[in-house]
Amino acid sequence: MTPIRVVLVDDQALFRAGIRMVVASQPDLEVVGEASDGAQAIEVVRATRPDVVMMDIRMPVMDGLAATEALLADPDPPKVVMLTTFDLDEAAARAIQRGASGFLLKDADPEFLLAAIRTVHAGSSVIAAAATRDLFASLGGPTRPVPPAFDALTEREREIFGLAARGLSNAEIAAREFLSEATVKTHVSRILAKLSLRDRVQLVVFAFEHGLA
Repeated sequence: MTPIRVVLVDDQALFRAGIRMVVASQPDLEVVGEASDGAQAIEVVRATRPDVVMMDIRMPVMDGLAATEALLADPDPPKVVMLTTFDLDEAAARAIQRGASGFLLKDADPEFLLAAIRTVHAGSSVIAAAATRDLFASLGGPTRPVPPAFDALTEREREIFGLAARGLSNAEIAAREFLSEATVKTHVSRILAKLSLRDRVQLVVFAFEHGLA
């Protein structure tokens, strides 16, 4: 099995060393690079082509927000998870709006961090979906008109969209709607495709931006 390739970006060397130890302890994960600021992160990521980048938000030279935006504009970009000290962080919200796959608090349990890397790599990006919902709910702000693409969703897809926008997992939606998890996963995949969204975190953002949450 090919390990999931990870790059760590944080201006605190001690924090990076701790994360490296946790990640390196897993046979299916591999740290392939580190960076201490956003500019360096862009160079390291483009040189190593990782699967997942753990990106601090506040750093010198170039912050994580600018670095994330630059990396996600590249062809075949990695998945980016923002690292933040603050639970309701406006900068994390902006990063997610620009394509990051979610955010983690820096004091998250090691097991949660490892699960986050694997989940994001698998494309599910369910990490912090509920936290993302809370984040955007706290920020509020004006909503945009609902795009015509939303009208293409079936009644069932709209029901599942609403539950996913509230941060419910596939298992929770399946139990609530009396469906199998596989069926829910299929519905979610179709919803993402119809709305041109990357993942479930982006679905939460879409719902709040258009007043559908």
